[in-house]
Amino acid sequence: MGEVVNLRLMRKRKERLEKERLAAENRLRHGRPRAEREAERLGTALEESRLEGHRRIPPHDSER
Repeated sequence: MGEVVNLRLMRKRKERLEKERLAAENRLRHGRPRAEREAERLGTALEESRLEGHRRIPPHDSER
């Protein structure tokens, strides 16, 4: 037979683990200095700009 478990305790344990996971995620997202956040934002903008610069013209626009 399987092990007898208290469902209330298992539910609470699961909730605690979920809260800890969310807290860790928030620490990663919000726990950085402003300079790091700005550098990441500018890096992302530069990557998007480079990608947009390499975009091919859609076929219907090139027939003009």
